[in-house]
Amino acid sequence: MDSLADQAGDAGAARGAPHGHAAGQRTPLIDGIEKVTGRARYTADLPFPDALVGRILRSPVAHGTIRGIDTRAARAMPGVRAVVTGEDFAAPYGVIPIAQNEWPLARGRVRYRGEPVAAVAAVDAETAEAALAAIALDIEPLPAYFSAAAARAADAVLLHEKKAGNIEREVDQNFGDVDGGFAAADLVCEQTYHYAEVAHGQIELNAAVASYEPERDRLTTHSVTQVPYYLHLTLAQTLGMDASRIRVIKPFVGGGFGHRVEPLNFEMVTAALARAAGGTVKVECSREDSFLTHRGRPETDIRLKIGMTKAGAITAVDCEIVQRGGAYGGYGLVTILYAGALLHALYTAPAVKYRGYRVYTNTPPCGAMRGHGAVDARHAFESLLDRMAGELGLDPFAVRRANLIAPPYRTINDLQVNSYGLPACLDWVEQASGWKERHGKLPRGRGLGMACSHYVSGSAKPVHWSGEPHAVINLKLDYDGGITVLTGASDIGQGSSTLLAQVVAEVLSLSLARIRVIATDSALTPKDNGSYSSRVSFMVGNAALRAAEALKRTLVEAAARKLEVSPADIEWNGEQCGVAGTDRTLTFQEAVEAALVDTGTLSIKGTWSTPPETQGGKFRGAAVGSTAGFSYAAQVVEVAVDEDTGQVSVERVWVAHDCGFAINPLAVEGQVQGGVWMGMGQALSEETSYHEGLPLRPNMLDYRIPTIVESPPIDVKLVESIDPLGPFGAKEASEGALHGFPPALTNAIADALGLRLTELPASPDRVLEALHAKAREARLGARMEKAKAKAEGV
Repeated sequence: MDSLADQAGDAGAARGAPHGHAAGQRTPLIDGIEKVTGRARYTADLPFPDALVGRILRSPVAHGTIRGIDTRAARAMPGVRAVVTGEDFAAPYGVIPIAQNEWPLARGRVRYRGEPVAAVAAVDAETAEAALAAIALDIEPLPAYFSAAAARAADAVLLHEKKAGNIEREVDQNFGDVDGGFAAADLVCEQTYHYAEVAHGQIELNAAVASYEPERDRLTTHSVTQVPYYLHLTLAQTLGMDASRIRVIKPFVGGGFGHRVEPLNFEMVTAALARAAGGTVKVECSREDSFLTHRGRPETDIRLKIGMTKAGAITAVDCEIVQRGGAYGGYGLVTILYAGALLHALYTAPAVKYRGYRVYTNTPPCGAMRGHGAVDARHAFESLLDRMAGELGLDPFAVRRANLIAPPYRTINDLQVNSYGLPACLDWVEQASGWKERHGKLPRGRGLGMACSHYVSGSAKPVHWSGEPHAVINLKLDYDGGITVLTGASDIGQGSSTLLAQVVAEVLSLSLARIRVIATDSALTPKDNGSYSSRVSFMVGNAALRAAEALKRTLVEAAARKLEVSPADIEWNGEQCGVAGTDRTLTFQEAVEAALVDTGTLSIKGTWSTPPETQGGKFRGAAVGSTAGFSYAAQVVEVAVDEDTGQVSVERVWVAHDCGFAINPLAVEGQVQGGVWMGMGQALSEETSYHEGLPLRPNMLDYRIPTIVESPPIDVKLVESIDPLGPFGAKEASEGALHGFPPALTNAIADALGLRLTELPASPDRVLEALHAKAREARLGARMEKAKAKAEGV
C-alpha cells in the first residue's frame, strides 16, 4: 500500500491545478433528465410481468421464543408458490463481520415487534395476503425492554448470548492527562443531553426483485441497496450459495441516507422466495415496513464535561454516551466508536476520556444515518462550548478560534488532518450573517447561533478487510471513441456518477458527451465497497483519476508511435493532439485507432487505497474515525421563537463548507443544503417513539419531516482547502454540514430567549415545557429571595 508521501506525490502529479475543462464546473447530473422526466426506473418500476408477489409476516410481540410456525394452510392455498421461514436460511448476517446475529427471518426468538418471521410468494397480492393470514404463530412472550436503562438492569433477560448487561459494545478510551487538564482549567462545566431516535425518511420505499434459474443455480437480484457488494456477500452467506452464481444490480435509487448501507432482511427474503418458487419474485415494502426495518440514528444519552481556560482554550474533555441500539448488531459497533473518535480532529484537544455503551433493546435495529455516529455528540459539544463562552464572557467565534488546528496535524487518538479550511469557514459565516452587529442584539424571541462540524471522507479501513484496493475503476475504450466508466460505486442521488465522468473528462480534456457511466452491476462492474461514510468522491474519484491518467498515457504513447516521436514530444489537447511546436496533429479518433493496433479494445484499471499513515493508531477501535481527509464546516442559524406556542421558525442559515475542491459546485451546494435541511428535521421535529415496542409514527403524516414551508433560505459558501490526497484536492461534501445545524439552532434559541435546551428535537411541547420550567425556577428564586430578605429584617 502506498505511503502518504507517495499518495500525495501521485495525486499532485496527476492533478496539477484543474484547468476547469470539466472539474470545477457547475454540471447538471448526467442522470438528471431521466429523473425529472420520469424515465428513470427504480426497483419497483422494473418490468417483470411474470413476477410473483412476495409478502412478509411480522412478529406481533416485541420479545418471545418461537415455539412453532405452522405454514401448512398457507402452502396448500391455490396460487401460493413458496413459503419460507428462518429455517430456510443457512446463516445469520450482519454488516460487521464480528457482529452477525440477525437472521433474515427470525429463528428461535423474535426480538422486536415487527421482526419478519415468515414470507410467501403468490400469483397476486390478494393471495399473498391471504396466505400470510393463514400462517399460525406460536410465540411464548419474554420480558421486553424498550429503553437502554431497562435493558441494562441487573435482572434483565439477555437478548443475545454472551452479551452481559445487554451491552453490544463498551468503549473505554483515555488520551492525555484528563485530570490534569481539568485541574488547569479556569472553568469546568458538565451537562447531560438526550436525543430522540430518528429515521432516514428516504423517498423511495424498499423493494427488491429476485430471479432464480433452477437449471443453472443462478440468482439475479435488483434492489434499492447502497452497498451492492455487501449485499452480494450476504446473499451468498445466508442462502448458502456460491458467490459466483449471484448477480446484484442496483437500479436508480431514491435516496438512502444510510438506511441502505447494510444488507436488509427483505433483500434476502426476496431471494429465498425466488429460489423456493424457482422463478421471479418482487417484494415491495410499505412505509411502515421502512420504519420497522429502520437502521436510523439511535436514541442517545450523553454526559459531557469540558475544561477551558479563560482565553477559551479546551484543556480536557470527559464524555459518556449511551445508545439504544435496538435488537441487532448492524453498524452498532462502529456507531458507538464514531461517537467518541470524532470528539477529535475538529479542534485541538490535549486530553480526552470517552466511555461508550451500545445497548441491545427490543426495538427495531438502529444503524448508520447521515453524519453516522457523531451528530448527537457534536450537538452536545458545540452546545456546551457556547454555554462556557457565555460564562467566560467570550464570543462563540473566539472560543472556536482559540482551538483551531494547524495542519498537518496528528490528533491524540491518531487521526491525521492534512487540510483544514475551518478558519475560512468561520470568517465567512461570521461576516455573511452580520454576527458582530446582530448577535445578542436582536429583539426578544429572535436569535443567532453558531456551531462547527466535520466528517470523514470515507473510512480508512473498509468494513470487510480483504487487502483489496478501497476503490477500483475500469475504463473501456473501443473503436467508436467513446469512453465507458465501469464502477461499482452506487449513485443514490448524490451525483457520484456525474463526478466520475467529470474526473475522467478533466484528465483527458474531453467533452462529457464522450463519457458514459455504467454503475453497480456485479456481472459488469468492478467491486466497490458502496456509498457510505462519504467515501465515493474521495476514494472512487481518486481511482477514476488514476485510470484516466493511465488511459491518457496509453493514448499519448500511441500517438507518439503514429507520429514517430517521443511521448514527451506530444502535446495533448483532448480532441486533438500533436507534436509540440509543429503542425503535425492527430484527431482524438485517430489517436484511438492508433492505440487499438495489435490490442483491440482497451481496458484500463485505476485503483486507490488510503495510505497507512491515515489508518489510525494501534489501540482497539482505532480504525473507526480514521480517514484520508476530513471536511470542515461552520454555520450560523437565525431563529424566531413564539413564546406562546413554543414554535421555533428557522429564518435563515449561512453555512460554509470546506470540501477541499468542488469538482461539481452545483452538486456540492445541493449536498450541503440537503445536509443542513436534514439536520433541521432532527433538531426541530423528527422523533420515533414506541408503545410497548409498537412504533407510534410509522408514516409521513405523524413522523414530522420539514417541508418546503419550513425550509429557510440556506446560503452556501464553498471553501477549497485543496487536500493533498483528494482527487483534484476534493474531500467530503455530503455529511459534514449536517452536524452543525442542531447545535447552531439551540444556540440561537439561547440567544433569543436565554433558554438552553438539552433535549432534541426542539419541538413546541419541549420548548414550552422548558419555558415554563424556567419561569417556575424564576418565581421560586424570587420567593426565596423575598423570604431571605424578610428573615434578615430587610
